[in-house]
Amino acid sequence: MGHHVLLIEDEPNIMEAIRFFLSRDGWKVSCHSDGATAMAEIARVTPDVVVLDVMLPNRSGFDVLRELRSDPGLGAVPVLMLTAKGQAKDRSRAEDLGASDFMTKPFSNAEVRDKLRALVGPA
Repeated sequence: MGHHVLLIEDEPNIMEAIRFFLSRDGWKVSCHSDGATAMAEIARVTPDVVVLDVMLPNRSGFDVLRELRSDPGLGAVPVLMLTAKGQAKDRSRAEDLGASDFMTKPFSNAEVRDKLRALVGPA
């Protein structure tokens, strides 16, 4: 099995599409959809990389990223942020909080795969 990616996304269609094509490409994919419990899930599965949506129920992806980066054990995990907005201020906020990379919805499967490969290597 390839690299382990934790996908934290609350839109079922997007979650399933990313899970499907990454699994097919050799990645191990775990999925989670709640911002309030995202940190506990990251700690539980210890992924190689996290795909983190900005707009999550109960807690924003920005807040999750801020907490992740302050965690001594997990803070170095690469994070690819996803947002539907794509506004410059979201991108700069994600970068300021320590996102490894950033993508705007909609995106192609190849874009996601290429960005993940750039962060952790091929599956």
